[in-house]
Amino acid sequence: MASSLTKDSVTPGTPGSEKTFFGHPRGLATLFMTEMWERFSYYGMRALLPLYLVAPGGLGMNAGTATAIYSVYLSLVYLLTMPGGWFGDRVWGPRKTVAIAGGIIMLGHLTLALPTSGTFFAGLGLVAIGSGLLKANISTMVGQLYKGPDDPRRDGGFTVFYMGINLGAFVAPLVIGTIGENVNWHLGFALAAVGMAVGVAQFLIGSRHLDPHSSVVPKPLSAAEKTSTLRKSAFWAAVAVVFYAIVGFSGHYTLNWILVPLTLLGVIIPILVLARIKRDKSLDRSEQSKMSAYIWFFVAAAVFWMIYDQGGSTLSIFAESSAENSVLGWSFPVSWYQSVNPVIIMALAPVFATLWLALARRGKEPSTIVKFSFGLVLVGASFFLFLAPLAIADGGHKAAALWLVAIYFVQTCGELLLSPVGLSVTTKMAPAKYASQMMGVWFLAVTAGDATTGLLSIAGVDLNKTGIVAAEATLAVVAGVAVWMYRKRVKTMMGDVR
Repeated sequence: MASSLTKDSVTPGTPGSEKTFFGHPRGLATLFMTEMWERFSYYGMRALLPLYLVAPGGLGMNAGTATAIYSVYLSLVYLLTMPGGWFGDRVWGPRKTVAIAGGIIMLGHLTLALPTSGTFFAGLGLVAIGSGLLKANISTMVGQLYKGPDDPRRDGGFTVFYMGINLGAFVAPLVIGTIGENVNWHLGFALAAVGMAVGVAQFLIGSRHLDPHSSVVPKPLSAAEKTSTLRKSAFWAAVAVVFYAIVGFSGHYTLNWILVPLTLLGVIIPILVLARIKRDKSLDRSEQSKMSAYIWFFVAAAVFWMIYDQGGSTLSIFAESSAENSVLGWSFPVSWYQSVNPVIIMALAPVFATLWLALARRGKEPSTIVKFSFGLVLVGASFFLFLAPLAIADGGHKAAALWLVAIYFVQTCGELLLSPVGLSVTTKMAPAKYASQMMGVWFLAVTAGDATTGLLSIAGVDLNKTGIVAAEATLAVVAGVAVWMYRKRVKTMMGDVR
């Protein structure tokens, strides 16, 4: 990576005269590599997770339980971004929080690598906690590298950073997935820990290039707040310990005693957070109107992620049992399907960005509402496409790998329509009072979608059945059409936000 550091031939003291990373502040290289290795460990483990849960040599669970665990895990990762951001703002500061988060993630993967089922769920919990802490703070440090929102390099810096995410996500299943499936499951999880260890090491070494503000706690807790927070945390931790001790010693404990509360929290907390903001009487009429419009986007996004994230569970489990995982006679591990999405994103993201710019020059760029509606329609179309390999499998044959690749391709096109504009509209429509919290609110849409999938699985719904897949596809398309039909009303509520 050092070979990509260049010396700009400009007058010393001017912006960009220091050593740079592709023309950006040198600290971006540190954050790029940290995020790349964290995503390498995260997506590598995620690619193995549902396969390990159902494998005879793994935990040997049924598909419904495996999907529920996978969905709850994803919902927790995004749910914990809000307390993760709180720790960065109030307790440790972004830089320290990311360093600690990396250590927690590494410990979680090492715990997953232990060949016992008892430690497996503790490992998942540690990875979820660490991911929530890291995800909420590393993007903040990227923004701190630039001289305010008007720095012309800022958007490009986030684009480079985003490429690091997808590079790690692309390589991880190819490496960790292959080792885990073909050699040993736990060795694959251990390899994820090694990846995170490399990320933490280079972060600590390269942290001197980060902005000094990344070490500052923006709003430190007062002594009274610390005491109150510790007291409340200790109380609820004690309640949980006593409750589960009673359930365990009484002989009634099952996995659902953990899964059901967590999935319910994943649905209830997003609703409560949105309701609290919406009912805040200190917001002016314009902010209230924008929040009403934002709820449309939030619900649409929850439906989108409910289907989209099944690419790592429902589709993966289907591929394991019912797909011909080979191309031109060359077989590959099932986990490799998880590399399809990031490689398509890296290929198509510049195409979409160029297209929007070209249409904007002509005054024809689709509005945020229209992009959202088409994103929903596409993710619904991907599940209508899923009906074909399901029918082939029902006929007693193996579905071709290209069917699954086509599904991932359509879903990724939908993601490129919905996800970037969702992040953008969140920042634009956030009430001033909640500006720093609204990014966490956006991630709660993912939590709500994944938690809904978890609840369906816990309820015994087979998500690989034709009727269920068709129902989910129809829901997404209907939601997309509804957003499009009410676009004028939503646009009015958005006020001056396009």
